[in-house]
Order: sequence, then structure tokens, then C-alpha cells
Amino acid sequence: MIAFRDFALRRGGRLLLSGVDALLHDGWKIGVAGRNGSGKSSLFAAILGEVEADAGTLDLPSNLRIASVAQETPALPDPAIDYVLGGDVELAAALAEEARARKMGDHTGAAVAHHRIDAIGGYDGRARAGRLLHGLGFAVDTHDIPVAEFSGGWRGRLNLARALMAPSDLLLLDEPTNHLDLDAVLWLEQWLRRYPRTLMVISHDREFLDGTVDHVLHLDQGSARLYVGNYSDFERQRAERLHQQRAAHAKEQAERAHLQSFIDRFRAKATKARQAQSRIKRLEKLGGTEAVRVERAFEFRFPPPERLPQSMLKLEHVDAGYRGGAAFLTPSSPRGEGWGEGERAQRAARVDVTVLRHVSFSVQAGDRIGLLGPNGAGKSTLVKSLVGELPLLAGERTTHRDLAIGYFAQHTVESLRAGETPFDHLRALARDAPPQALRDWLGKWHFAGDRAFEPVEGFSGGERARLALALIAWGKPNLLVLDEPTNHLDLDMRGALADALNDYPGALVLVAHDRHLLGLVCDSFWRVADGRVEPFDGDLDDYARWLRGRSGEPAGREEAKTQIADPRGRRREAAAERERQRGLRKHLEAVEARIAAIDARLADFQDRLADPAIYEGPTAVLADIGREQSALREEKAALEAEWLQRFEELEAASA
Repeated sequence: MIAFRDFALRRGGRLLLSGVDALLHDGWKIGVAGRNGSGKSSLFAAILGEVEADAGTLDLPSNLRIASVAQETPALPDPAIDYVLGGDVELAAALAEEARARKMGDHTGAAVAHHRIDAIGGYDGRARAGRLLHGLGFAVDTHDIPVAEFSGGWRGRLNLARALMAPSDLLLLDEPTNHLDLDAVLWLEQWLRRYPRTLMVISHDREFLDGTVDHVLHLDQGSARLYVGNYSDFERQRAERLHQQRAAHAKEQAERAHLQSFIDRFRAKATKARQAQSRIKRLEKLGGTEAVRVERAFEFRFPPPERLPQSMLKLEHVDAGYRGGAAFLTPSSPRGEGWGEGERAQRAARVDVTVLRHVSFSVQAGDRIGLLGPNGAGKSTLVKSLVGELPLLAGERTTHRDLAIGYFAQHTVESLRAGETPFDHLRALARDAPPQALRDWLGKWHFAGDRAFEPVEGFSGGERARLALALIAWGKPNLLVLDEPTNHLDLDMRGALADALNDYPGALVLVAHDRHLLGLVCDSFWRVADGRVEPFDGDLDDYARWLRGRSGEPAGREEAKTQIADPRGRRREAAAERERQRGLRKHLEAVEARIAAIDARLADFQDRLADPAIYEGPTAVLADIGREQSALREEKAALEAEWLQRFEELEAASA
């Protein structure tokens, strides 16, 4: 159990948290929510012992094993898989000792190390490290590449894998989905559901939080409040609490007004002086319910395009990739300089590298297209080909003469010029515009007053992303092409972006790992996989199922059936198939019954937790409920996955 008691935390001269009282029990999965600057990362730093409490106490169990993601990755010569394996410090030390002993011919030392490795179940460690790398998008042939050869974003994934490799009682993850693509996010979500100990995660991806947490610790205006349930549950509960708080405030204000009116009328009358004094005392004793500060959500709009042609852009019979001699680089490529010796040889010989073949893709007015696809499949390659940044290897790109593209690339935020201000950046785009018009525009994007003249290197990632969007919007594009625009955005800003995109009358092509944003703003999806670009007939849940089944499909039964030429054999096979289908249906019914039972149990827990009396009793009861809720949700998730698999088998057999 982690206990905050009257806890306060200060960073510099600013008091971030004060009077925090919270108990976090073993096995809980806790999302830490709050606006940027509310103290989320500082709270993690306090748990890690990197900063001290300004007041109160933070009690952690003795010998608590904490795993967290390192912020920096040294340029090591170690292979990626060995770096990840090193996250399990005890195992890495034992393996190193065994290797050293064998090299020195020390058979006794090697035997001792062997028993130590065997005792901690370490001989499958390399396989576990490989599975983590695979899940986070590293191809098998990159596992032995030195850490130093990976680009920055992929080193971040290595650090995440190393943290997941570490045996831990408490796992702290601060924005783990940043720079992950959708398939890696889905994999991480499943991994965290199975994590058996305590998880604390900061994330601006609400779908990810909904899929992983069972409690939310909300930091707001220096305080912290614990909610039971996932992020959507938290939002509903908080909305209800704010509604009740506003109603209580309104009632109190009405009573105050009534008392003050009596006091003002009768204070000077001797016959009413005693009653007036009584009213004054009552007024002083009122609880002082605070007015709820209505948080002004950040809002912005993309201005309507000046022209909106019907047929905007078309790719016909296109091969897309990289010309010989040019670095085979995309933001989804792990290595900063290419894919290895074979690729280097191709570049030296000026051989083209084709990523996508025979692409036919068009964008019409009003299209709102989401691009889906596994890591490294070529989504960014397609985007670069669409906007004309990447020359085509074959085929034709046709655009309307009035096409105006607003392009947000993965590197856009990093490409803002150091030493320059938001005003400088906008001035470079609009040299003839009056200075006041530029300042007015920046003000609409919350760069008002002196903020418009502050150097961008002092801005947060979210502020830089907001500035990049402001610069794009200035050009009044009629086609927005956005490649992972949410990496640096908090939940409020993501909501504002979704609202702006829904109101935007132009066309949209979007790549994002944020399923909530994709689901809100995209009307259709295209899948980029295996060198092809094709419409995807389904929603994001269908895509997640497609990803899970992608690792290996069972051999088709039709081929097996054709091998049975004998009529009697065919009848026996048909009978066996009917029996198998009956078995599948019974299994589905059993799984459905268990899911219904779990739902009923979870609903019972929700009812019990809604009763204030439970919080006055022993804390062990709450801990037991939290653990059972977590176990039931994990069992339900596994059962739902099993149900889908069996249902797809039944559908295939019935087809």
C-alpha cells in the first residue's frame, strides 16, 4: 500500500500539491490525470525519491521494487535485446557472472550462477525480452542492432521495453504511448492488463486509459481525489460531483442573499437588532462552499478554405518509396541511418527501395480518411507521397490547381526554429500582413501578449504542437494531412483538436495512435500493409482483431476437405464438422454466461462503492474489492478475446 498523508509538493517557488490524503492498494491500476502543470510527473518523481515532500509524508512499503522508464538512452554498443534484458538487473548480473565464470574455466562459479539463474526463472529471459521488442514494433532482424544506431523515438521504445522487463511491484509509466503507433499501443494495453502488481500511468490517450486502469487519481488546483473505475467512469463521476457542487453553491448563495437582505433592512432598527445580530452570526457560520471554477477548455478553429474543389488529389498506379542514394528513412524506421548492410549496399548502388506498390488513392471534398497499418508498413511513406514531399518511383500524382495542403509531419514540432518566437514563425509565412493581425491570430491560439514574443525553446511539447497547428491553419488549407499530431497534446488539447476537425469543412487524411480521435473524426479507413494500400471495411475494433489475427492464420479447412474424395469419408467429415460447430456454440454459450456473471459481480461492486458508508469501514475491504475488480476485468478481457476467436472460427466454418 502507498499512503499519502497530508502530502504537499513544491517545485521551485510553486506549490503543486497540498493536503493530499490517498491510499493506493496493491494490484490497483491507477491513471494519474490532470492538466499540464498539475504535478503528475512531479508526483512520480516523489515516489521515485528524486524530490522530497514539502510537507506531510509519503509512505512506501519496504523493499518495494519500482520500475520506470528512463528519460535518456546512452549511445551504447550493446545489442538492443541485451539492453532490454538488462532491465532485469538480477538476471543480467547472473548471466554475466555465468559467462565470466565459463570464460575463466571456473566450473564451480558457473554452476553457482546457473543455479541462481534457474531459481529466478531466467533462462527464458532472452525470449521474454524478444517478445517485448516484437510487441513494441521491433522486427526480429533489429534485435541485435547496437542501441547507438537507433533513432531517438526508437530508443524511447527500448527504454519502455527495459522497464517492462524489470521485475517490479510498482510500475510507473509517464506517457508510454508517445511515439508508439496504433498496433504498439494495442499490444501495450494488453500487456498492462495482464500486469499483476500496481500500475500508475500518466497518459493523454483516453481509450488507452479506459483499457488499462481501474482507478483514477485526479490532480486539480493543488488537490488530489481518487475515483473508482476507468477514465470514462471518472469523467461521469466528476461531472456529477461538479453538478452537485454547483447546486450546493447556488443554494448557499441564495441563503446568503436572503440573510444579507434581512440584515441590511433591520440592522439599524432597535426592535430588530437582536434578530439582525443572529442573522450575522448565521451568515458567518455558513460552510463557505467554494464556487466551482468552470475550467475554460482550450478551443480553436481551422478557418474555412477559400476554395474547396471536388476532386483534390489522386494517386494512380503509384509505387512509393525512396530513390537510390537517398536515406531509407521514415519516422517509423528504428535506425537513424537505414536498415543494415543490404540496404546500405542498395543505396551505394543507387537502387530504389519500394515500400508501397500499385497504389491508387484519391481524396475528394469532404473525405475524412484515417490511415491504419502495422508499424513500418508505410503510412508515413504514403503521407509523404500524398503531400509531394517524396518523389514517386512510378505512377502519377494529380492535384487540383486550387489544392492547399496543411501538413503536420511527425517532425514538425522539432523543426520549429530555436531562438525564434511564435511571432517570428508566423511573420516568415505572412511578411505582408500587419503586425496586429499576426498578434490577433496568435492570441486565438493562446499565444497572447508577451507569449507571442517568447523563444519557442522554452515552450512545452504541447505548446509547440499548438504553434505548429496555428501556422498550418493560417494558410487556410482545404486538405489537412496530419501524421501523428497528438504526440505532445494533453487530453484537453486533444478534445479541442477533435472539435476543430469535426467543424472543419475541408478534407482530412489522418494518421494517429489515438483511437478516440480516429473514431471521432474519421468516416472511413484505409489499411496500409504488406506493400498495399486498400480500403478497410470495418471500425477500429475490427482493426484490432485483424492485428491480433495477423501473427498466424490457421490452415484453411477447404483445402483439407478437397483431399477426401471418398463419399463416405466426406459424410464422416461433414458429421465431424457439424459436431465441432455444436461444440463451438456450446463453448460460446458458456463464455457468454461467465461474462454475464462477471458483469453482474462488477455491477454489485459499483453499487457497494457508491455507498459512502463503505469508506468509513476498514480499508482492507476496499483493497479486496479493488483486487477482485481488477482480476474480474482481466478475466473478462481474456474471455471476450476468446469469444471473438471462437465466433470467427464458427463463422468461417459456417460460410
